[in-house]
Amino acid sequence: MTKRTTTAVVIGLGLVTLSACGSSDSGTAGDSKTVTLVSHDSWAVSKSVLADFEKQSGYKVRVLKDGDAGQAVNKAILTKDNPQGDVFFGVDNTLLSRALDNGLFQSYEAKGADQIVQQYRIDQDRHRVTPIDSGDICVNYDKAYFSEHKLAPPASFDDLIKPAYKNLLVTENAGTSSPGLGFLLGTAAKYGDEGWQDYWKKLKANGVKVVDGWEQAYNDEFSGSAGGKKAKADRPLVVSYASSPPAEVIYADPKPKTAPTGVASGTCFRQVEYAGLLSNAKNTKGGKALLDFLISGEFQDDMPLNMFVYPVRESAQVPEEFVKFGPQAKNPETLAPAKIADNRDQWVKSWTSLVLK
Repeated sequence: MTKRTTTAVVIGLGLVTLSACGSSDSGTAGDSKTVTLVSHDSWAVSKSVLADFEKQSGYKVRVLKDGDAGQAVNKAILTKDNPQGDVFFGVDNTLLSRALDNGLFQSYEAKGADQIVQQYRIDQDRHRVTPIDSGDICVNYDKAYFSEHKLAPPASFDDLIKPAYKNLLVTENAGTSSPGLGFLLGTAAKYGDEGWQDYWKKLKANGVKVVDGWEQAYNDEFSGSAGGKKAKADRPLVVSYASSPPAEVIYADPKPKTAPTGVASGTCFRQVEYAGLLSNAKNTKGGKALLDFLISGEFQDDMPLNMFVYPVRESAQVPEEFVKFGPQAKNPETLAPAKIADNRDQWVKSWTSLVLK
């Protein structure tokens, strides 16, 4: 639920605290029997699944969690000549070009890459990154609110600027939050270079509320979440993930028969996360084995209920709760990484001037 919640677009190096999980005491980053994965804070895997990999491969896995996704990518770039680890996981399509342009990864075609859904395969000529998971950033709605007010929930970007939904939406700052940035990119994809700013002018006039990050938006401001109910939140629309409704069911006690929240399927932007073998990795052999593991059937089946994302392996099993309450959008907005790279910083700058000032 907290996946990529505070990805800053431009972040200084600052002071970084590293935490470790898995078999962190089994060796150092340079130990040939230890393979080190560098990731953002949302990395998670079942202990039994990780133990299977360690037993089968002979490697112990050391995990360095290096802050949110943007911070982790920037730190990896700054340390690429003497990297902290062997594999980096968690660079998504909004930041991918920055990593590739800075030579963060070396080439390796992971075993099983031919089992990845075709639409997620990129960089096929060089194989610098391997797709690992996907997820949709979408507006979520509070079912109870719309039922009580006898109002149909919004279904599209266009709906959000209608008078009926005035003062109902809360979103995250596009300059400090990954879902906030994804929502901005979704509008840029939908309305184009010339139209997205006009759309945001209308959204602002319709009372959109902007907060710093996902935690505040979802748990403090959104009336449909468990946290929002406790906080007596008053915004029945929030920018979150398509996997948020399943999480509301899975973590509830007792579990409801249906999710208390829904997804406006016409507001979704598709995120894809990648992993790659770091340039100058000390344990390239172990790094390659780890990349193979990340797209293995065992890991891909395990991933959804740990990180609340969708697998990219064609044969991977999706949890029943995802199928029922959080299916992937059929026609999400997308943008090519190169398009994002060429425009991201200027879009965020323009958005900040337009929406926050």
